Amino acid sequence: MNTLLAAAIILTMSTSVWLVLRWGHIRCEGSEPLPLLTFLAILFTSGLDVGLIMFPLVDFQTYGEAAEYGFTNPLAIEFGFWGFLVWGFYFLTTFYFCIVEPRLKLFENPWIKHINNGVIIGTCAFTAYLFLVYLPDYIEGISEPVRFGLVATVVLLAVISSTHLRFIKVLSVTSTGLFFTLIVGAWLLSGMGWSGLGGALVALGDYFPNLPKFVLPINDYHAFYLFWWFAWSIMIGQFVSRFVGGIKAWQLLLALLVVPSIPIAVWFSVLYHYHVEGIDIVPALSWGMIAVGILFVINSLDSLTRLYTQNINLTVARLGNVRYIGLHWGLLFGLVLLYQFTPFKIEWVGLVVIAIYLTIFYRVWRKRDELSLPQQV
Repeated sequence: MNTLLAAAIILTMSTSVWLVLRWGHIRCEGSEPLPLLTFLAILFTSGLDVGLIMFPLVDFQTYGEAAEYGFTNPLAIEFGFWGFLVWGFYFLTTFYFCIVEPRLKLFENPWIKHINNGVIIGTCAFTAYLFLVYLPDYIEGISEPVRFGLVATVVLLAVISSTHLRFIKVLSVTSTGLFFTLIVGAWLLSGMGWSGLGGALVALGDYFPNLPKFVLPINDYHAFYLFWWFAWSIMIGQFVSRFVGGIKAWQLLLALLVVPSIPIAVWFSVLYHYHVEGIDIVPALSWGMIAVGILFVINSLDSLTRLYTQNINLTVARLGNVRYIGLHWGLLFGLVLLYQFTPFKIEWVGLVVIAIYLTIFYRVWRKRDELSLPQQV
């Protein structure tokens, strides 16, 4: 399975490079263009979840002990799993849905449409299920009724947020702002100062000389992350492409690689200082991390919910607010409960998405003369 993943990564990354070299100056604009910062806020909060907030402190310990990560430090490893290069997946799909899909109309094919919607619904519910599974690690001593009640509430809030694009925009910008506030608060409480932050960022910078090592799976855990990025890439690209505000393809790639990676780099650097110095997370910071993490989960779910409900035409306009919220909350939370009795793995979704990628490449090749993409726009 990892061999297939590696081949898919090489194919998609090579395609991204070729697109920028060939059509780097084509303007990408969606059906509902937004200012660049708003677009990036929606992308950032839709494409990430609570794992960004909570996983690093556990991962640092793992990376420091396992021999296969010995080529660099744990901070650079964690950044490699979450930052920079992996955001290239979203560039490829955003470019596709802005430029190619309006001409190709592949996702109007009933089979592709149904499979894609199944992937979106399944992954949406699986994200909430992972939140349910890991909640005891985030909130020590949480009871079972509170755990299930909190997940049910998160899913409900996400479905409500999905009823109007305005809610998604406001929540995305708010979540991004609160994440920056959390970074500043954690940095001030750590006592690391500017020199400590600078030193951590230097350690993180070791990612770039070792960047080729992150292209292919290092081990099964790295493969899990890469399958997760693949699983999300088509649906996130399909959702956020409508908000691209007419920037050139090379600018879109640069923005996706660099802008989201900056807050991720700073956040991981601050948490790494806590790890190295053995500093305890104070309750106020812990609750702040939980709150921001929950907002990220809501942002991820509301974006995907809005996407699949529009794809299958079970929208607020058709159902009304009450029926819409009841139907989709019941569907998603019901799937969350069902996942407890199934061996579902995100790698399976990643394989389905890779199959969709191959279908796209095949159809683009077959229709290449009819697509007639301009050289410069």
